[in-house]
Amino acid sequence: MGEQGSDGGRKTAKAAKTAAAGAPDAAREAASASGRRAAPARKAAPARKAAGKKAAPGKKAASAPAKKAAPSKKASAKKDAPLKKAPAPKKQLVAPRKATASVPAAPAKTVAAHPRGESRTALVRRARRINRELAEVYPYAHPELDFDNPFQLVVATVLSAQTTDLRVNQTTPALFAKYPTPEDLAAADPEEVEEILRPTGFFRAKTKSVIGLSKALVEQFGGEVPGRLEDLVKLPGVGRKTAFVVLGNAFGRPGITVDTHFQRLVRRWKWTDETDPDKIEAAVGALFPKSDWTDLSHHVIWHGRRICHARKPACGACPIAPLCPAYGEGETDPEKAKKLLKYEKAGQPGQRLKPPQAYLDAGGRAAPPLGAG
Repeated sequence: MGEQGSDGGRKTAKAAKTAAAGAPDAAREAASASGRRAAPARKAAPARKAAGKKAAPGKKAASAPAKKAAPSKKASAKKDAPLKKAPAPKKQLVAPRKATASVPAAPAKTVAAHPRGESRTALVRRARRINRELAEVYPYAHPELDFDNPFQLVVATVLSAQTTDLRVNQTTPALFAKYPTPEDLAAADPEEVEEILRPTGFFRAKTKSVIGLSKALVEQFGGEVPGRLEDLVKLPGVGRKTAFVVLGNAFGRPGITVDTHFQRLVRRWKWTDETDPDKIEAAVGALFPKSDWTDLSHHVIWHGRRICHARKPACGACPIAPLCPAYGEGETDPEKAKKLLKYEKAGQPGQRLKPPQAYLDAGGRAAPPLGAG
């Protein structure tokens, strides 16, 4: 069978040579045609070289389709890869879900932390808004010490240390009835004064102070209470707090009264972190125009006595809760918070036996005298 195949091949070769010799024009056409067909093969050479450099020249055309299919398999394999790694995106979604679940706890932290990053302008605006809100809640705010003149006010303010204004108001009627002027109190028997002042606590020290300041008024100021800060603070028992009470309420000169209520509230509101009364006075005074200082003192002190208590603030009944960074330190339940209110906010008497008419018109009640009920 092999010989027949070889003879057939020789016959075919001879026939081809005969045809080429007998038809030169046809050969030329065939040659030109083969040249045209070869041109695309040359152009595709870079692709074949990239596919495989060791491929035989005769097998380039035949192997080209197979080699072109190979990249498609790799591409399909690469496309399939993300599908196999599908669990990975699911793992990435776990963290956002946890973060979302913790969002409800954020408001409480935000309320407490907000003032730390508060700008100076934002602090001033918030502080003044609180004062405006309190002015609407306590339009009748006034000094809660009974007095008829500057002398009575300075003595009553000295006596109010370490006790309530109510207790002072219940005590001073007997004192001023017996010693109505600085001259009378300056010449008083200390033991008799002590007996009158006993209900106010620390009565011996307070007796020494009120007799001493009465003598100073007589000797240095002709029996009149001076209307200047630098003169008032020279009187025995009179500090800046007492001086500003007298200046603001007896002389109409603006001043900030930094008592225990004032100190507590301005720190809760993050108006200042200072603890020294003089530094608190300076820090808070810088937030408000000077003309607001006296009324501001009344608003803050009244709020501290009625709602924002030291041990358990009535947060649930507080009108400025949205502005307070310390909201939540006290009782937040509205019904329970109402039970913590004091004085007129709880339907109880105030601290003055002789309050201003505006307070009475607003529904306030006068306090009972000492020993009554």
